Amino acid sequence: MMMLRKRRSRKHSASVFVLTVCMLYAGTVVSVPATAATHTIAMEGVAFVSETLTVKQGDTVVWTNKDPFPHTATAQDRRFDSREIAPDKTWKYTVRKKGKIPYVCTLHPTMKGTLVVE
Repeated sequence: MMMLRKRRSRKHSASVFVLTVCMLYAGTVVSVPATAATHTIAMEGVAFVSETLTVKQGDTVVWTNKDPFPHTATAQDRRFDSREIAPDKTWKYTVRKKGKIPYVCTLHPTMKGTLVVE
């Protein structure tokens, strides 16, 4: 029986190297994203704790419902909508665009929060 091996060709490796050098020479900045962070917002006492949270693009925000009844986390511009989050459950959202994102619990409109995305 013949064994097949996967090998990268020298031509492929050379092409990747040349492309990388050309991009650097042309002034193109090649950035390596930092590790994304995960942040938690509690839904507790009919409030978002923390009411305002600053995050970076690519970070994930996790809402945790610590109240004995459901809540939502719904962006006013409808960028995200958790729908109902049951007690002791979570919902997460990964932020993609910079800016301020005001949000509310549609079941309890006095619950308001803001994500500030840098």
